[in-house]
Amino acid sequence: MARIFRAVIMGPPGSGKGTISERIARTFGLQHLSSGDFLRENIDARTEAGKLAKTYIKKGLLVPDHVMTRLLLPRLEEIARHSWLLDGFPRTLAQAQVLNSACDLDVVISLNVPFETLKERLRHRWIHPASGRVYNLVFNPPRVKGVDDITGEPLIQHEDDKAEALVARLRHYKDVAKPVIDLYKSKGILHTFSDTDTDHIWPHISSMLSVKITAPTPSAQSTPTH
Repeated sequence: MARIFRAVIMGPPGSGKGTISERIARTFGLQHLSSGDFLRENIDARTEAGKLAKTYIKKGLLVPDHVMTRLLLPRLEEIARHSWLLDGFPRTLAQAQVLNSACDLDVVISLNVPFETLKERLRHRWIHPASGRVYNLVFNPPRVKGVDDITGEPLIQHEDDKAEALVARLRHYKDVAKPVIDLYKSKGILHTFSDTDTDHIWPHISSMLSVKITAPTPSAQSTPTH
């Protein structure tokens, strides 16, 4: 790659962040950094931050900002000379401000998917809890119904993916994400993509990144939103 490039992807549950992130990593060679993966790795390794995070998760609580930043920032320092895409962080304004003090972002991608589409996707979503692998019974089903392709272990459906919990979950995302989106919009690095189909969104994201990644300096960036 011509220069170090750092990006963040945001979107509500079921918006396709994981799918888009994998395509970006494969197409542009960015390292895909998932906050969910970091959480699982630290919990499995029994690090201090991992133990602390586990106490919140066991209670069904969101992991607080100071714990998430403790997990993520050392990893970002380790790969300071690499280009990356951060998925699942920052979730809050406090996290965004800490990230902002640690490094300069080139692009923030925000996925805007209608509520009915999210509801339908999440209704069919099943997860392998140990790895975080996600399946969708409609467009990405497991080879054998109800079990993980790699381990053969049972898949589960999160309670908060079910319809009755989804409205509150999406409302919470909107409330928390709005100040983060406003921050990145004010910095001129926010790019919002709206559609009901990930395959329709992807060519626009790919086209934007092709221009941004080959730009000689961040100052060459232009239009902030789509």
